[in-house]
Amino acid sequence: MKIAVPTESAADEPRTAATPETVKKLVAAGADVVVQQGAGSGSHISDDAYAEAGAKMAKTAAETVKGADVVFTVRRPDAETLKAIDKSALLIGALDPWGDKKALDALAKTGITAFAMEFMPRITRAQSMDVLSSQSNLAGYKAVIDAAAEFTRAMPMMMTAAGTVPPAKVFVMGAGVAGLQAIATAKRLGAIVSATDVRAAAGEQVASLGAKFVFVEGLKDASTAGGYAKELSDDEKKQQAELVANHIKGQDMVITTALIPGRPAPELISKAMVESMKSGSIIVDLAAERGGNTALTKPGETVDHNGVKILGRLNLAGALADNASALYAKNLFTFVDLMIDKETKSIKVDWEDEIIQGTAITRDGKVVHPALTG
Repeated sequence: MKIAVPTESAADEPRTAATPETVKKLVAAGADVVVQQGAGSGSHISDDAYAEAGAKMAKTAAETVKGADVVFTVRRPDAETLKAIDKSALLIGALDPWGDKKALDALAKTGITAFAMEFMPRITRAQSMDVLSSQSNLAGYKAVIDAAAEFTRAMPMMMTAAGTVPPAKVFVMGAGVAGLQAIATAKRLGAIVSATDVRAAAGEQVASLGAKFVFVEGLKDASTAGGYAKELSDDEKKQQAELVANHIKGQDMVITTALIPGRPAPELISKAMVESMKSGSIIVDLAAERGGNTALTKPGETVDHNGVKILGRLNLAGALADNASALYAKNLFTFVDLMIDKETKSIKVDWEDEIIQGTAITRDGKVVHPALTG
């Protein structure tokens, strides 16, 4: 049983899919682990650390994945690496199943069986495998830290002989994992925090963190069976926009986190709303990779509009690569551990398992996930 960890294809991806800790666990489970040289450099993990944990080191991606039963990645591998992976192998990673249909079809045609960790079912048994939660948690924290770094005033209230510094007002849009961590971080920094969400059930969680929940009275609970937000009707969007427009005027910082699976990010903040904010205010758009939650977001850039900065930074979890890799690697180990036959020390996939069914996106040369084939 060979498990391979190639270096990430994208030059701007500092995370890695295995750490010395998970390598030790994989070796203990009977696996031969091969890691490409430099795979952990972005997360400050040396090749020596991997070798000491029991991994074999390889120079190239092709050498790393050759003959592997399982290949771990953070993102979808490039075409050259995919060609080197055996058709019988399992590819496990955050494969961006909605991002590029042509690339997805090309992945399917390789014959590789691929599992997208983004599709992990929201069930109790799968919580330790949920990469969206582990990475979003870090992104929510980093969003507030980045906002504070750009903000030209203090976050907490300060009492001085020369006068009082008022606390910053932070508004978090979306109370999922990222949003809740943003709320908690802003509160720890001393801000007055409010938050909104289209899911009424999020109100209790927001209140438990000491923030004010801003919600349209009478709005239907826009949550799916899996706990995600679903798209609002036109009338509901209008009501939500009016609520945000009235509230956002007095905010110093806004953190937007709204995403709808399989769709572009919904626009929550219009140009007019941005223009209603005070000069010096900050917006951090965590949905920038999907187009953004504001009308002015530019993915990968910082926009200054009338003194209001809109941060469209990408891969915020990757900015905390050491922590992000540690959590992500544990997610992957826990997932693949479902497939390891403890007696034969080999990979055995139980296709009746709802976790396996829920994450498989390609098999036998076809795209198989219902969310991608409809």
